[in-house]
Amino acid sequence: MIDPVILSDEIATLEADGVDVQSKLLIAKKAHLVLPTHRIIDAASEASKGKTKIGSTLKGIGPTYMDKTGRNGLRVGDILSPAFEERYQRLKAKHLELLRQYDFQFDNLKRFRFIEGEHVINGLLDEGKAILAEGAQGSMLDIDFGTYPFVTSSNTLCAGVCTGLGVAPSRIGNVYGIFKAYCTRVGSGPFPTELFDEVGDKIGQLGHEFGAVTGRKRRCGWIDLVALKYAVMINGVSQLIMMKSDVLDTFDTIKACVAYKMNGVETNEFPYEI
Repeated sequence: MIDPVILSDEIATLEADGVDVQSKLLIAKKAHLVLPTHRIIDAASEASKGKTKIGSTLKGIGPTYMDKTGRNGLRVGDILSPAFEERYQRLKAKHLELLRQYDFQFDNLKRFRFIEGEHVINGLLDEGKAILAEGAQGSMLDIDFGTYPFVTSSNTLCAGVCTGLGVAPSRIGNVYGIFKAYCTRVGSGPFPTELFDEVGDKIGQLGHEFGAVTGRKRRCGWIDLVALKYAVMINGVSQLIMMKSDVLDTFDTIKACVAYKMNGVETNEFPYEI
């Protein structure tokens, strides 16, 4: 998915720093567009939930997926179609809100090269080139295997490389699992090891734990090895990489969750509901 507003801002920042973005950035035609009205729907939906809200980033991702699965979403390649304006206006009308000040963003994207992403990626693999795919968000936010309903709208697991890029499972080599020496979470949802004291606050301050996109303060707690082992299993992790261990340097005692106790029974398996 691509939000043309955010992307245009990021491009402008990079170009202001002297980066030749136009010669480096290729945009897949099949990527769905996040419209300004998707953001409005996201905010209204979250606000209506009151205390039961799921902690959405309010970036319009969920409503965009709803249009995608409803088969009336707009994709990057549609920008080049003569019928794009009509389809865009029709989708905005469906969303019951019109934000005309953002319309120029689509024209701004036209100066970049739109590609058939799946063909380009597989062609590079055929040439023996190495492809590094970076997952967005954590494994426990996966729509299918995460802490539902406190999840995002997409598959954040390694398998998302296949569905997102058009790469066959057999072509995936190493799977690098990156985890912090402690746990964090933004927004609502289960967090067994969450710390509500000065220790949690200290971890947050030392680790600069604030949302990269939203700026929201992250909830902090000790590392959850049950969740980590679960993430390793469902992603097929071949190598683990720990980061931010230095955040815990000044602590005399470092704790870790090694099992859950449910109804008096200890388990090492991540449960259906937590």
